[in-house]
Amino acid sequence: MSSDDYRYMARALTLARRGLYGTDPNPRVGCVLVRDGAIVGEGWHERAGEPHAEAIALEEAGKKARGAMTYVTLEPCCHYGRTPPCTDALLKAGIARLVAAMPDPNPQVAGKGLAILRDAGIRVDCGLLETEARALNPGFIQRMTEGRPFIRIKLAMSLDGRTALASGESRWLTSEAARTDVQRLRARSSAILTGSGTLLADNPSLNVRLPATTRQPVRVILDTALQTPATAKTLRLPGPVLICTAVADADAQSAVRAVGADIAVLPRAERGLDLHAVMGELARRECNEVHVEAGPTLAGALLQADLADEIVIYIAPLLLGDRARSLFQLPELTRMQECWALDILETRAVGRDWRLTLRPRRRRAPPPSISDRSPVMADGAR
Repeated sequence: MSSDDYRYMARALTLARRGLYGTDPNPRVGCVLVRDGAIVGEGWHERAGEPHAEAIALEEAGKKARGAMTYVTLEPCCHYGRTPPCTDALLKAGIARLVAAMPDPNPQVAGKGLAILRDAGIRVDCGLLETEARALNPGFIQRMTEGRPFIRIKLAMSLDGRTALASGESRWLTSEAARTDVQRLRARSSAILTGSGTLLADNPSLNVRLPATTRQPVRVILDTALQTPATAKTLRLPGPVLICTAVADADAQSAVRAVGADIAVLPRAERGLDLHAVMGELARRECNEVHVEAGPTLAGALLQADLADEIVIYIAPLLLGDRARSLFQLPELTRMQECWALDILETRAVGRDWRLTLRPRRRRAPPPSISDRSPVMADGAR
């Protein structure tokens, strides 16, 4: 690969990031067409059902696409989903070379798009800046390979590791800059999830409140006993709401259904809903990234179930004291070897606060590979 290859793929990645808040449930993809050392077309996927990055770049390039090199952040699709196959469009345009950052993890593609182009005599390279490309779509990749969404838990704490006073008061623990940063995390997500305890205690909105918001993620409430009142603030706001419950009784569901909530009846576990079943249901509904804002009980349960893929903690320069509430509700440990280990991915200042991004280390066996799974959860083709 040449330095120009890196430069053009970096440009394609920059374009793909423009779709961070809008492409769901599709992946974020960027494309650049180059001919005679100059960019002749470029594009990014903006919304599901609209043209893919490749189609937009080809349209901009027009006849200049013939003989061009194509740089794309994800393998071109080769099947009919919401739009026609991009491989067909690239072949028709007469491109000479394709460089993909990574193969498409969707089992309907999974290398087939690259093979179609190679078989047609096009030079194909794959793997350039793959790490950066994978970082753009953690949820899409995980839904396609593991059958569940990427779970990001957002927490805020004081310097002494507390989330709220003993009374439950926590407004405002972090600065306005940190709260705006959280809105961006919400906006990139497919779903914003909380538990019934947080809903009943705080009556949160759970919506995205950025000025340029064009899409509201589905708001998900885990409510085993179906205690959510029809007057809850989140049920009165624009955007879909899903209540996951173990209560199958239609009469008990009628009040929240009447104000527009959807209901998913899921199996119980020892201390609430089966969290793996919850994530399977969200994958079935094409959720890629799930943003969790909840109390220590649900946050701890997700960690114990090995379902926390990323934890984002905002640390405020405050001290709340020993009686204040903790981050996670976890069983007592008797040995240091039993600790939950976390890898620090990033630290940065946000206003007066600090933001830590962490990855919990897996405590169980890895999930099955694509070849071992039914593709039921992977039918959300872009």
